[in-house]
This record gives sequence, C-alpha cells and structure tokens, in this order.
Amino acid sequence: MRTAEPMLTATAADAVLNALPHPVIVVTSDGMVADANVAAEAFFEVSLPLLRRYLLRDLVPFGSPLLTLVEQVRASGAAVNEYKVDLGTPRNPGDRAVDLHVAPLPERPDYVVVMLQERSIADKMDRQLTHRGAARSVIALAAMLAHEIKNPLSGIRGAAQLLEQSVEDDDRTLTRLICDEADRIVKLVDRMEVFADERPVERESINIHVVLDHVKRLAQSGVARHIKFVEDYDPSLPPVLANRDQLVQVFLNLVKNAAESIGDAPGGEITLSTAFRPGVRLSIPGAKARISLPLEFCVKDNGPGVPEELMPHLFDPFVTTKPTGSGLGLALVAKIVGDHGGIIECESQPRRTIFRVLMPMYARDGAEPDGAIQSRGDR
Repeated sequence: MRTAEPMLTATAADAVLNALPHPVIVVTSDGMVADANVAAEAFFEVSLPLLRRYLLRDLVPFGSPLLTLVEQVRASGAAVNEYKVDLGTPRNPGDRAVDLHVAPLPERPDYVVVMLQERSIADKMDRQLTHRGAARSVIALAAMLAHEIKNPLSGIRGAAQLLEQSVEDDDRTLTRLICDEADRIVKLVDRMEVFADERPVERESINIHVVLDHVKRLAQSGVARHIKFVEDYDPSLPPVLANRDQLVQVFLNLVKNAAESIGDAPGGEITLSTAFRPGVRLSIPGAKARISLPLEFCVKDNGPGVPEELMPHLFDPFVTTKPTGSGLGLALVAKIVGDHGGIIECESQPRRTIFRVLMPMYARDGAEPDGAIQSRGDR
C-alpha cells in the first residue's frame, strides 16, 4: 500500500501559487491584502510589500462588485463567481475586464481568496478577427486601384511632361504640380498593394530583443531622437517564428506613432517590453486547433493617448489622426501580425498608451506554431 505524499511546505506552496498565470490575492477580515502571487503584482503594478499596505477597496474602482462579493463570501462561507467586471482605476487605467472567483480560506474562514481571470485575450481575439476582416476588404480595393488608377496616372504624368516643354515659365509651376500629385497618388497605391501580397511569409527563429534594439536605434536616429527609451525585457523569452524585416516594420511603425504622439512635449518616454504570458487556448473560426499566444511584446508611451471615438476603428484602413496621414500604417501592422498568427490590441488613456502584440512561440521541432494556422485559415 502506497503512503500519501507529504504535504507541500510553505515555500513549495508559494511556488505553486506564483506559477499560476492568474492574479490571486488573500484579503483579511478587515479588508487588507494579506498575500498575493506574482501575477497579482503584475496586474496591480505594485510589489507584494506595498500591496500589503493597501485595503482592497483602494485597489479597485469605487463601489466595485468585488467588494460586495468578498463580504458575501465572508458571510455565507460559500464561493461565488462574477463575470466581466471592470477593475480599471486611475492607478491602473484601461480596459481591465476580469472574471472574479471568490472563495473563503478553509483554515481562516474570515479570510477570503480572490482570483482574477482577465478576459482581455478572448475579447482581443474577437476584435482582431474584425481587424483582419477590414484588412481583407482592402485587398480587393488595392488590386483594383493598381490596375485602374496607375495606368491613367502614367498617361496624365506623361502629358504634363510634354506640356512642360512648350509652356512659359509661369505655367511650368502648374505642370510640375500635376506631376508631383500624380507621383503622390502612385506612392499611395503602391503602399496599398502591400495588402494584396498573398505570398507565403518566409519565417525563421527570431530573437525579438534583437529586432527591438534595431528599431530603437533607427528611431533614436530619426523621429524619436529627443525621447527617452526604457527597456523592460524578459531575457529568458523563447524565440518567435517570424520574418525579421516584417517585424521591424511592425515595431518601427508603432514606435514612430508613439514618438509622433508625444511630439515635443518634455519628459517624453517610450517603453519597449517583452514578457511570457501563458494564457488560455482559444478556438477561432477557420482554425482546426486551439491556439496559444504566450509571447507578449509591448510599445508603451506617455503621450496624450488615442481619441476614444477612434479606438474601435484604430486598425481599420484610412483611420488616422494625422493631418497628412493615409491611415494605412496600423492596418498594415494588423495584417502583418495576423499573417504571423498573432493579434494586436491597443489600450489608451492620457499619459498611458500601450500597443500589445501577442504571438505564438517558435516550434523547435520544426512544426508550425499554434497560431500560424490562423493566418491561412481566415482567408
């Protein structure tokens, strides 16, 4: 007869708790935070020693349902669940919808355990499917524009050049304007033709930190030369299966947007971060298997933020806040990330805008990563 395994030591129990990807906190009878795991520290952006100085009500919105649930569990002694509760506060702004699981602590009935399960990944996947649909709608438009517009523009430009040779100097300004505007339209159509490129993406094992360092150097020598960069990297992050040039294009676009948002404001700062976020595996239309996107790459800035009315359409084509922008940059970013089997999402508040890219890991055995199937399945 086998004997029972010895109980976990306190140290081992802490290790198990910290291995959980979901934030877990323990609340005392007087509402103080008694303990928390590493995921909770990351969620509230406060270390455990500081968390223990707070009352739970100081960490959540005023009148939050979580406070009522804790009291309910303490009074009844039974566990309860609540779904899609917003825990965004001025301290931790943004869309922070979570599912709550609240239960009494058996050894201390007056203590309550709270587990938070972020809904953001599933919600972002739903939004990303919409973004990809918008990108696909541009593909047909791009192909039509390339054929129907570039040929007539070539004729218009040629005619303007012929006129330029026979008109007087005062009129050459007008012929030069015609040529310049024709060239500008051609460049715009060329940018849109990228959406119609259906060739398979050539990918290899990529160290994302090498890509981000290259992007930082490019930005510091140009549009972001006056802005401070902060790096918050996870050095143990596994590689990503990707096309290096396209990843550079994605993050250079995001960094450029962040720098232009900050402008000449003093104290401008861009944070580049990487993290491993194991989360739920999701089933999505067009994919035969459930996918996992554990690699998280973020570009964060302290600019004025994205206007609230633009947030639902931020990755749609032709949506821009720039007076001279074409509105294709973020749509192209979303397409590239989608072609790599990933998703991109934005959270924005004044002084805190985060573009978050979630991607699959590189499969070392030569198999495709979980998320790669989606780039084919949704076409």
